[in-house]
Amino acid sequence: MQRFDHQSGTHLQTNGAEIYYEVHGGNDQPVLLLLHGGFGNMEDFNSILPWLGPKYKTIGIDSRGQGKSTLGEKGLTYEMIAKDVEQVLTALQVTSLSILGFSDGGIVAYRLVQNTPFHIERVVTVGADWHARNQEPLRERFMQITPDSWREKFPETYEAYQALNPAPDFDRLTETLVSMWLDPGEHGYPGESVTGIACPLVIMRGEKDHLFSADSAEALRRRVKNATLVTVPGTGHMPFAERPESFMKALNGFL
Repeated sequence: MQRFDHQSGTHLQTNGAEIYYEVHGGNDQPVLLLLHGGFGNMEDFNSILPWLGPKYKTIGIDSRGQGKSTLGEKGLTYEMIAKDVEQVLTALQVTSLSILGFSDGGIVAYRLVQNTPFHIERVVTVGADWHARNQEPLRERFMQITPDSWREKFPETYEAYQALNPAPDFDRLTETLVSMWLDPGEHGYPGESVTGIACPLVIMRGEKDHLFSADSAEALRRRVKNATLVTVPGTGHMPFAERPESFMKALNGFL
């Protein structure tokens, strides 16, 4: 059974950082790229790999500064993460793929699908907002996030980071992630450019997600021609981990 294990992958040096990735599955299978959310790593998707693994050649990437990837000296933006992903795909000689992106990973997917030389067949995003203005109601909450508050509330993510990262600096990682979440500039959220997304898009949202509102999800659906909005009942921001069977059922064969 396919599973991301942080043992079987490799690092790619790009743009001042070392980006860790793993590939599982055969070359005759269609490629599915999985992009995780903030403070996470590729193992966050292991709960659904039993469904995806037999059908796909899966590529997991630890985003810059997280998991086994180093942060480098240039800070963190969604644009930079997207460029890292492109470098990995180029190194792997991937030309055609689908993407499943969660939260920050989904925001990166919105950017990739519009500005990339690769053929992206379809995209699924989970709990991934699309416009900086939608973060304004969350600004105060984000500004209150500190390394200590995150360690206290989510100790498992801190412990995983400390165990995996080759150059851990949790204080700096926290600062750069919060800055990225609140970035209103051109290197951050795609904003109205999402109207340029041409491939089929499934926008997935947990029914109780407190970070990606139902209104924001519906606004995105209206802007993208080939978009479908799917709500996973009884789940929060991370429905694929909370209720993996319900999540896969909600996908309803899209992938």
